[in-house]
Amino acid sequence: MDVDDTLEAAESRPRRLSRERLSRGLFVLPTLFTVGNLFCGYLSIWRSIEGAFEAAAVFIIVAAVLDALDGRVARWTRSTSEFGEEYDSLADLVSFGVAPAVLAYSWGLSDFQRVGWMASFLFVVCGSMRLARFNIQTKVLDKRYFVGLPIPAAAGTVAALVLATPERLVDRFWMTGLLAVTILLSYLMISTIRYRSFKEHLDIKRPKPLWILPLIALAFAVIRLQPALLLLVVALTFALSGPVAKLWSIARRGRASPAGIPSQKSP
Repeated sequence: MDVDDTLEAAESRPRRLSRERLSRGLFVLPTLFTVGNLFCGYLSIWRSIEGAFEAAAVFIIVAAVLDALDGRVARWTRSTSEFGEEYDSLADLVSFGVAPAVLAYSWGLSDFQRVGWMASFLFVVCGSMRLARFNIQTKVLDKRYFVGLPIPAAAGTVAALVLATPERLVDRFWMTGLLAVTILLSYLMISTIRYRSFKEHLDIKRPKPLWILPLIALAFAVIRLQPALLLLVVALTFALSGPVAKLWSIARRGRASPAGIPSQKSP
């Protein structure tokens, strides 16, 4: 090896080391978002036990934002891995399974005693099953739809209810309503009802229709005036969109088929 080759090798070594450090840093970046998601779930549980229900709900919402970002950051940095996917699911179980269940129980289900904790535990069980099913079906499902209510959306619905009325529930009527909502959300997570993904609408590279601009402006105005109310409306609308679409589809098929004549199925 001559002198020029030696000098070139010596100059390239620092660049190679720098690229390796950058690659390792980019690999860690999505994991930091997942750790942040898990930390928010832990803080939410802690604050629920202390009776700070509004703070507990806020931590669940922040965890949902971090959960939405970690996958995008992983794809952007090209650092997706099986470890990251599994770790993300474990963090989601804490932040969107255990944390909202503890929040719901502490906020309005504890007076039901055994029925209350069974309903909150049902939320955890169904959430874990929803995550497990998503992990094994992620490569075969239609990317435009979710099968069953996503667990962050279910957790966000509980958090939105608490943010709309942060004081602990004392009226038996509203406690019963929360019990019913908790059981309904648990069922929707493990159901086969399809929910629209909307991921293609969030792609900033795709052209957007002009009507989206006034809609965004209206959303920001409502966020400024009544953020908790808007969050609750969005959460409930999405949670109910799947069953409503399912019923509408059944009704359309019933109208398309004359009474007494079975509808023909395409081969």
